[in-house]
Amino acid sequence: MNRLANEQSPYLLQHADNPVDWYPWGKEAFKKARELDRPIFLSIGYSTCHWCHVMEHESFEDDSVAKLLNEVSFRSK
Repeated sequence: MNRLANEQSPYLLQHADNPVDWYPWGKEAFKKARELDRPIFLSIGYSTCHWCHVMEHESFEDDSVAKLLNEVSFRSK
């Protein structure tokens, strides 16, 4: 589980169990990205968007993709 579990958005809650270590968009995300000196990988979407679900399944639920994203970027939704 990542940092999206306490969010209110249905879209963000759909990604709360992804292996990608997501941060919700906001000041904490900017601060942490700056501290880590990493580029922000921003993903946006909508809970009923078909292609957002495809992207989640093909990329964000894949352990190897999540590992790469977690190592080289700061992830925010």
